[in-house]
Amino acid sequence: MDSGQSIWLDFLGRDLIHSGELQRLIDARHLTGITSNPSIFNKAITGSDLYTSDIVKLAERGVSDRYEAFVSLAATDIIAACDAMLAVYRDTEGADGFVSFELPPGLEHDVEASVAEAHRLHDLIDRPNLMIKVPGTEEGVEILQRLIADGVNTNQTLLFSVGVYERTAAAYIAGLEERLSRGEDLSRVASVASFFVSRVDTAVDGQLPTDSPLRGQAAVANARHAYRRFSEIFSGADWQRLADAGARVQRPLWASTSTKNPAYRDVLYVESLIAPHTVNTLPESTLQAVLDHCEVATMTSEDMAGAEKTLESLRTAGIDIDAVTDSLLVDGLAAFENDFQSLLTAIEANLKEALAPA
Repeated sequence: MDSGQSIWLDFLGRDLIHSGELQRLIDARHLTGITSNPSIFNKAITGSDLYTSDIVKLAERGVSDRYEAFVSLAATDIIAACDAMLAVYRDTEGADGFVSFELPPGLEHDVEASVAEAHRLHDLIDRPNLMIKVPGTEEGVEILQRLIADGVNTNQTLLFSVGVYERTAAAYIAGLEERLSRGEDLSRVASVASFFVSRVDTAVDGQLPTDSPLRGQAAVANARHAYRRFSEIFSGADWQRLADAGARVQRPLWASTSTKNPAYRDVLYVESLIAPHTVNTLPESTLQAVLDHCEVATMTSEDMAGAEKTLESLRTAGIDIDAVTDSLLVDGLAAFENDFQSLLTAIEANLKEALAPA
């Protein structure tokens, strides 16, 4: 978009790659990045026979660990997507063109294991436009700081709370400060903070009367409040010192932006959150809706002021936004864990089937 916002695709699978559709979308400049997560890979791998031959080869090579089999399958797709996006990455001098690969569920509270696995995946995929996704738990904020200090591009995901977003931004800056103190390059280190949107409305609407004018307002207000804090954090003399050394802002990435309530406009969470230095990651159906009928208007200071008023009205109406966002993080982690275990179970069965006597 000319507004300074990047559009990324919230899906990755071999159908998309092998059909040429991914390259078509890139060539048409409809997207400049890709995100993946355990749920996306569960859908891609279990929903396609394009992975069958690779699973057979893994079984024949003696690979029995289902997680390592998953990493092999997913890494092939991530590498292909990174290569497809490499021209964007180079054309933007490392500002865009990223592909995200998430750490496995179960590590979100283990700092050392997460940092070690992030480095392993980073080295395995070995592409400059790879981002490692780290959930926004308390430990995840520390993981982010360490990875940024190590020069690993990082996507802090499952952010619902503005308070957690603020800690994420502070950790990114602290990681850059550590690199700068060692005389290391800042210009090729990138990060996004993935702030989830529509799920907030789903949770809050359920607590409001059906005739409340606040229904469908909480998610955008919460995200706009986060953007206001982004604008404040990444400005001023302290930030300018890092920027002068080559640092890039940690862009807010709007995630979960498909509309869950059919009563709301299908591009509500796109049109309402267009702003400079942001990313919106869209599933294929929402991307097509955006291409068809999105009305582009950049977020204003009045929009952000209105968001503060909406959040205050929600508090007056008895909505505890902090409790809502805390619960959504727990639910999000559980959903990814369930999908990931389902995927690993399917891969394990396929590995055994591949070696079964005919």
